[in-house]
Amino acid sequence: MAGLSVRNLDPDLLARLKRRAALHGRSAEAEVREILKTTLSGEPEVGFEDLAAELRRMTRGRRHTPAEALVREGRNER
Repeated sequence: MAGLSVRNLDPDLLARLKRRAALHGRSAEAEVREILKTTLSGEPEVGFEDLAAELRRMTRGRRHTPAEALVREGRNER
C-alpha cells in the first residue's frame, strides 16, 4: 500500500482534523483516508485517451526529440 506524508500543515487545520477524527472515532490518519476517499470518489475517472489529448495540448508547439534519436543516444552511452 502506498504512503503519503503531508508537511507544513497549519496548526489550526491539524487541530480541526484531530477534532473531526475524534468525533468519528478514528485516528487523524484514518480521518484523512476517509476524507480523501469521499472527496475523490465523486470525481470521474479520466481515461487514457483524454489524458493523451491533454498532454498533446500541453506540449503543442514544442520541439520533440524523435524516439530513434533517444534510443541511439542511450546505446552510445554504453
